[in-house]
Amino acid sequence: MRDRVRMSAEVADALRARRPVVALESTIISHGMPYPRNVETALAGEAIARDAGVAPATIALLDGRIVVGLDRRELERLAQEKDVLKASRRDLAWALAMGRTGATTVSATMLAARLAGIDVFATGGIGGVHRGAAGTFDISADLAELASTSVCVVSAGAKAILDLPKTLELLETLGVPVVGFGTSEFPAFYSRGSGLPLDLRADTVEEVASVLRAQRALGLPQGILVAHPVPAQWEIPRAAMEAWIGQAVTDLESRGIKGKAVTPFLLSRILELSGGASLETNIRLFHHNVRLACGIASAFAG
Repeated sequence: MRDRVRMSAEVADALRARRPVVALESTIISHGMPYPRNVETALAGEAIARDAGVAPATIALLDGRIVVGLDRRELERLAQEKDVLKASRRDLAWALAMGRTGATTVSATMLAARLAGIDVFATGGIGGVHRGAAGTFDISADLAELASTSVCVVSAGAKAILDLPKTLELLETLGVPVVGFGTSEFPAFYSRGSGLPLDLRADTVEEVASVLRAQRALGLPQGILVAHPVPAQWEIPRAAMEAWIGQAVTDLESRGIKGKAVTPFLLSRILELSGGASLETNIRLFHHNVRLACGIASAFAG
């Protein structure tokens, strides 16, 4: 794996010394936000981690290698380069063999984090079961990854464009613990609540770290999804979001967009319909999740 994985000195030193490290994905840079907000958001997330005494490990594929811990130049490259692959688990071997550059999704970032020995990962929202999946079978690989890769993932629930009840049901079927942090309701990404109750709850980072330790002690393969609601002051009401999502889905279907292009199109269209509000909320909830992930990583390392 040494030929396939390159780790920054900051991340390698932290892991060697058993100091906390938090993994960060890179699709938010290449496919989630416009330039230069994408770079600003990524750098601010890393700064939050360092201020908390945690090493940030932004993960991506560069020229056929998995890079764990990007530098500023590499972040800028991902943000501006054209034809950056949106890399899921299934794409990793092909991308490495072909020498491709790619931004890692939740599933690929989880896998890379586990390979590197990183226990906690912060993202915005996971993928899940798409609306209309009964006909399309469009289900994100993130759910299968959570069922097979033991990493603690902090997110604001699943992306609101998805079928949240079916996503939560499938996570239960796959044996993935969904732990509400300070909440007993599954968050809906831009909104604090979805109306879907959660059976599992934790109110401190020490409790989450204890759950992760117990999961590992039992030898269970699943990751843990920590559902962390967006701060109240940045929440977008569910009624407004559903109206924008409904319009975006209608536009998607009329254009016949499918596959990996679905999520980027919907997020871009919602950005237009919301007058930019969705982007601001996305950024705030991502940084909110990084702070919590740092607390969990520190508690787990301790």
